[in-house]
Amino acid sequence: MESNPNQLDVIAVGAHPDDVEIGCGGTLASLANSGLRVGIIDLTDGEPTPNSPGPEVRLAEAQAAAEVLGVTRVVLDLPNRRLFDSFEARVLLAREFRKYRPRVVMGLYGKTPMASPDHWQASQITDAAVFYSRLTKWEEHFNELPVHTIGRQIYYSLSFERSATENSSQQFVYDISDTLDAKIKSVLCYQTQFPPAKQYVLQRVEAMAKANGSAAGFNAGEVFTSTRAIGSTDLMQTLFPN
Repeated sequence: MESNPNQLDVIAVGAHPDDVEIGCGGTLASLANSGLRVGIIDLTDGEPTPNSPGPEVRLAEAQAAAEVLGVTRVVLDLPNRRLFDSFEARVLLAREFRKYRPRVVMGLYGKTPMASPDHWQASQITDAAVFYSRLTKWEEHFNELPVHTIGRQIYYSLSFERSATENSSQQFVYDISDTLDAKIKSVLCYQTQFPPAKQYVLQRVEAMAKANGSAAGFNAGEVFTSTRAIGSTDLMQTLFPN
């Protein structure tokens, strides 16, 4: 098969611009720094939103954040605040997976009570799109894009509070000690979302990263949940990553 210049090794999916940065921006920056091709797909442009004058401003913020992380960004045209898990949304995202052919997809984990219900819908859309991406005999829905099987799917969280369901043996912490600053800088790109009155959110993002990292012996980390058990071929490296 000819090489695909559009191929991305890893794609992280969010409901809105800034979801991915908050949830796993440090990991994406680290992967990009290692030479992997990394992308973000936002299902909506996040508009309307209270402090933004319009979608062009939010999209400019999103592109600036992507540049900080060193990643490619795609923003789909699904409706903010009215995002629902539908056949059309599933196919739209699956087309992107078939186009970019990632090895790994990162999706949102769980519900976010008291925050946007779009997050939970995005989680379900992503799960379905991972499956749709590999289905044969459905070419009419995918603009003749060839099928693509995604190797692994993992989840990141937007929750600042640990829930009982998160105590999973299939969780792991990724070291973002060297990219925590890039993560925070990428979130700061969203001036419409985090004006001075909401700077406390950035403090919580940083504190959570440091708490997650400390639990695994890192200066900062991000927590992921795997759909499959995590294996190891090097016990000592797994137990002592540093």
